[in-house]
Amino acid sequence: MHDDRCEITCVDEEKVKRAKEAIVQDEMSGMVKLFKALADQTRMKIAFSLYKEEELCVCDVANVIDSSIATASHHLRLLKNLGLAKMRKEGKLVYYSLDDDHVKDLIRVAYEHHKEMEDVNRNE
Repeated sequence: MHDDRCEITCVDEEKVKRAKEAIVQDEMSGMVKLFKALADQTRMKIAFSLYKEEELCVCDVANVIDSSIATASHHLRLLKNLGLAKMRKEGKLVYYSLDDDHVKDLIRVAYEHHKEMEDVNRNE
């Protein structure tokens, strides 16, 4: 069996030890699910729309992503189940918004980083 580990002696074994101890598998799995959800272009469009507009009904989300209400509901339910979005009912209408400031920050930071990278690439 071939060992692909780095053959160079570790410079700071204590940092490596602390980093390994900080990694809790359940937490990593949860974070991966969160980023996988946002890695889908349709769900990112929804999240970004909710970031910009603060709240949208399912029908509006369907129009934003050019889909059926059923498809929009499916994506919104996934975002809700992962704690990225929340819903409220008003009569027959269901409105969605981003769950909290942490989620808003994720979307904002991703957007700002993307815009910065566009500027860097444009200036190269």
